[in-house]
Amino acid sequence: MPGKNERKGQWFEPTPYGMAYINRGSFNMGPSEDEINEINRKKTVTVESFWMDDTEITNNEYRQFVFWVRDSIARKLLGETYTDYVISVDDNEVPLENPVINWEEKIDWKDPEMLLAMDELFIPEQERLGFTKEIDPRKLIYDYYWVDYRQAAKRSNSYNFDTKKYDGNVSNSAGEITPIENRGSFLMHESTPVYPDTLCWIRDFTYSYNEPLTLKYFSHYAFDDYPVVGVSWKQANAFCNWRTNLKVMSGKKLKETPAHDFRLPTESEWEMAARGGLQNSVYPWGSYYARNDMGCFVANFKPLRGNYVADSPSTTTTMRAGEFDPNPFGLYDMGGNVAEWTSTAFFEAGYETIDDINPELQYDAKTDDPPVMKRKVVRGGSWKDMAYFIRTGTRTFEYQDTTKSFIGFRCVRSSFRNDLRNR
Repeated sequence: MPGKNERKGQWFEPTPYGMAYINRGSFNMGPSEDEINEINRKKTVTVESFWMDDTEITNNEYRQFVFWVRDSIARKLLGETYTDYVISVDDNEVPLENPVINWEEKIDWKDPEMLLAMDELFIPEQERLGFTKEIDPRKLIYDYYWVDYRQAAKRSNSYNFDTKKYDGNVSNSAGEITPIENRGSFLMHESTPVYPDTLCWIRDFTYSYNEPLTLKYFSHYAFDDYPVVGVSWKQANAFCNWRTNLKVMSGKKLKETPAHDFRLPTESEWEMAARGGLQNSVYPWGSYYARNDMGCFVANFKPLRGNYVADSPSTTTTMRAGEFDPNPFGLYDMGGNVAEWTSTAFFEAGYETIDDINPELQYDAKTDDPPVMKRKVVRGGSWKDMAYFIRTGTRTFEYQDTTKSFIGFRCVRSSFRNDLRNR
């Protein structure tokens, strides 16, 4: 009967590994009281609860994504020669229209015959340095789909029950306006190269010698726990999609009820998390100063002109994630180390446009859009930035198709933990 709870048990949302819980709340979003800012004015907003990675995504974590893409492509190529690497029938021995990858079958990367079958995955012989056969990072492309709910929600795109069809038009991934044929029209396809742009270390600093970081920062295991950089906004979104699918697949084996997807944080989520529950905190650690009581710097940034080691005698650029104390929410490096992508599109008058509940301003910029439409909000400041940029209320931007040696990201996941009893 209506209103009667017939559930046998209560669903419990376990803590995602490596994430901190940010309870729903309201705060004054925007510049600190000591700033004069005529563009970005303060705005009181309310944000729903969510989970956030306690550190930025590290090289080790992102490398798992790269290896997964590498292995999936390798298995597809091997499946053309060795049938064991693809599954062509279902559990009832019915042939599948689209065979799927068999992840149980191991790859012998030293077998000459297997290497020959995967030859397309390696750098062409005429491009090899020192005759070394290596994986071609240009071939590591992640294909995925996502649903454009915002286009689906437009009234003009609603399903017409009288005519039994959709009447509106949709802008596809290429920016083409096409009539809506069915629900599949709202399914967007993305093909994203996943290997980080290691040359960003050289590109970002013209008159500087950063070749060692270009060669080793992402690939060498000594940098495993350092935040990944050289990833574009699109690549960060692709990682979130892969992480979600990985969780869904593992959850199916354990018969778990799926939770929300992993994604990039909105600008408002990021700022609320950075403030750590403190309304008027200038910095994530809740102080008005970038030093502690002992006079030591409490974040990895550029504290003095030309002096990049004043805040850490062991590094000049990025440093191992989580080296400094966390903020009250248990989040590390919300100020400094590397700046972080958010999902929010950057517009100067953004605070005047957004709603006051779960504020977000999204725009899916296409390749041919002007650069001003490709700006995405970047928060947190980095190892190369002065103290102003590591403030909780400071916002800046970068173009979604660019890669920088000082920008990384972390994931969030929406939560309905407070809506459940016996949590």
